[in-house]
Amino acid sequence: MWWIYALLSAVFAALTAILAKVGISGVNTDLATAIRTTVVLVLAWGIALFKGEISAIGSMTRVNWLFLTLSGAATGLSWICYFKALQLGKVSQVAPIDKLSVALVIIFSVIFLKEPLTVKHGIAACLIIGGSLMMIL
Repeated sequence: MWWIYALLSAVFAALTAILAKVGISGVNTDLATAIRTTVVLVLAWGIALFKGEISAIGSMTRVNWLFLTLSGAATGLSWICYFKALQLGKVSQVAPIDKLSVALVIIFSVIFLKEPLTVKHGIAACLIIGGSLMMIL
């Protein structure tokens, strides 16, 4: 079941790139990111409220809060950089390079989370890195 959500994430991410490229035309990218973030904020809280998951907030630990806050900061910085790149470059080049994050996640998961690196994942990471370099050059 996880892979269905992963595929849907990829579809929505692809739509995000196309919709954002049109939406940022003539707009400051920091303002565009703020608007996008507000929409995400309202949507995420709406879903959490609708599903009745707000009550679990009291059981969150300091570690949960710390790492979710850091993750949110990383997301915000990623979006700010992504929108600036979209404004300056072609979406067909920016989006694939942004997906270099997939290879970085593989590397970071081995370093920080001590997850095993399989041959398959290593080859996939190398191919993604090679493809990203081809897009840049």
